[in-house]
Amino acid sequence: MEVEEQVEVLLGGQGSEVTTCDTGLEQSKPATLRKSVTYIVCGVIFNEKEEVLMVQEAKQDCYKQWYLPAGRVEVGENLEEALKREVREEAGFDCEPISLLLIQEQGPQWIRFVFLSKVTGGSIKTPSAADQESLQASWWDRQSPLPLRGRDILRLIDCGLKYRQDPWHPVTLPLDLSCRHVVQRLVLVFTNAAQHMWLLLVKAPQLRLPTAAAVKTHAVTWAANMVVQDAMPSAYYEQYVNTLGVFSLQHNGRQHGKTDGVCFNTLVTLVPDRVQRDEDGETVACVEACQPPPVENPRYVWHEIQKPSLREKLLEKMKNTSLLPIHSLY
Repeated sequence: MEVEEQVEVLLGGQGSEVTTCDTGLEQSKPATLRKSVTYIVCGVIFNEKEEVLMVQEAKQDCYKQWYLPAGRVEVGENLEEALKREVREEAGFDCEPISLLLIQEQGPQWIRFVFLSKVTGGSIKTPSAADQESLQASWWDRQSPLPLRGRDILRLIDCGLKYRQDPWHPVTLPLDLSCRHVVQRLVLVFTNAAQHMWLLLVKAPQLRLPTAAAVKTHAVTWAANMVVQDAMPSAYYEQYVNTLGVFSLQHNGRQHGKTDGVCFNTLVTLVPDRVQRDEDGETVACVEACQPPPVENPRYVWHEIQKPSLREKLLEKMKNTSLLPIHSLY
């Protein structure tokens, strides 16, 4: 498949098998649930009055406090199955995910997948059905006082309301493609003032988008920085490496320790630092770069995008950041 076609596939919300990893693998272990990674699923569910579904905690350390239905992905589950199970156990309802709203991470070892979802059946859990999963569920109008387990969920609820009113990124649900590690596949672009656009590619065995394993000591999206350091070490400190968001994500989870990984297909921009300094620390005028910084590692190459429609689509995504957000909680 031609490289520009590979990018079109990701722009369309699809993905492809991860067959190799270009950097970070020696610092990364295969993702293994309960051992090296924890994935949390969280459901943001509204009724017709725009009240949000909440559950009352049964756990001792947050007993009787309220939170969104959420919990850990279990061995052998994919993300959607885990979401449906948690909502059924904690709130009594059957649900269907509508779209991922947001991904939050503290490095590859802890990632929370927040879904906007809808009720499809079941009935609300009452105090008489209290168990170790939760004491009960209730619809919250977001105004009445409610003892919350954590205020972090207010942002998620707000995010869900905004997405319902005006979806700012395409519907994004996990793709059933297996992956061994937590990795970032990069559509890494450099754009000049004339809006010419280049993609950073790996050469062998055929031209393809670079893939990097996430390392435990950094945010998941640090993988993009590792690729830039690998490809152009001299220019690295003069560039900002920005992961703007996620086109699609791939997860299978069927084989413990073999398919517990996640691949994030991301849009990344390389932007020259506008403030340059001389050896005395004085600011010097920065000349607008017409070309991307030179590649020093022979494994990589810059490819100028030829297809005007692809360039325009990418420019539009960059301008509006109309992608599934991934936020580091570091």
